[in-house]
Amino acid sequence: MLTLLPTPIGNIEDISLRALRVLEGAEALLCEDTRVAKKLLRLLTERHGLVHRIETFIPFHSHNEKEVLASLEPSFFERNVVYMSDAGMPCISDPGALLVDYCQRRGIDYTVLPGPTAFATAYAASGFLEGKFLFYGFLPHKGRERESELRRLLDEPWPVILYEAPHRMERLLDEVAAADPQRLLFAAKEITKRHERFFKGRAEELRSAITGSLLKGEWVVVLAAGSGAEESGSLSLLDIEALDLPPKQKAKLLAKATGESVKACYERLLKDASKR
Repeated sequence: MLTLLPTPIGNIEDISLRALRVLEGAEALLCEDTRVAKKLLRLLTERHGLVHRIETFIPFHSHNEKEVLASLEPSFFERNVVYMSDAGMPCISDPGALLVDYCQRRGIDYTVLPGPTAFATAYAASGFLEGKFLFYGFLPHKGRERESELRRLLDEPWPVILYEAPHRMERLLDEVAAADPQRLLFAAKEITKRHERFFKGRAEELRSAITGSLLKGEWVVVLAAGSGAEESGSLSLLDIEALDLPPKQKAKLLAKATGESVKACYERLLKDASKR
């Protein structure tokens, strides 16, 4: 039988009693990084008295999951097998979905333990009131694909939750500030860890507040709900910026949409163009 086991996203005290019991009975462990997995087991042994008998550790990550599954026989899962991510919930911006599909296609018993997830924790801390949200995960890293995805997400009629790496956090805030200066954001850094911090405000305000060492660590960003511009037929700021128009005409449209001066919009367009 296979068990998908979530691990703490920062604070080791978030491990569940059920997870400890499953690990005590595990015979083989599939994991993103065997070094991380062994360190976690060692900490659980020291702090929570875990006694396990796992001898088989198999790396299973986004670069090798197809090859690993092709090498396994269904009989491998006749013993107690556990898959766990480095941190958080398997299958949520982490490997695991192919493993579940493998079990479904072959009639292999499996179960999924509930546990820590950064996006749900961040939404609970955000103070947004809609009660529903869209979880997206990581944006594309660069290029037109990133720009078009962000444009689409800013038009969603409910909050959108993103994950972002520390070296791209400033860029994300700059992109949102340029696309929708009035959009409210909530940003959570290092959730459940010692240096956990929460920030809420417009992108430009967060850009000023989050600098230097504060940028370090993993981030979850919640974008406030958009106006659903695509459904209403109106143009978003990113739609206007994407129009094939001379900068001065485009600046006039942006000025009407944002309330900024034409000059400020024009200068921002020139600055953005120089970065491409």
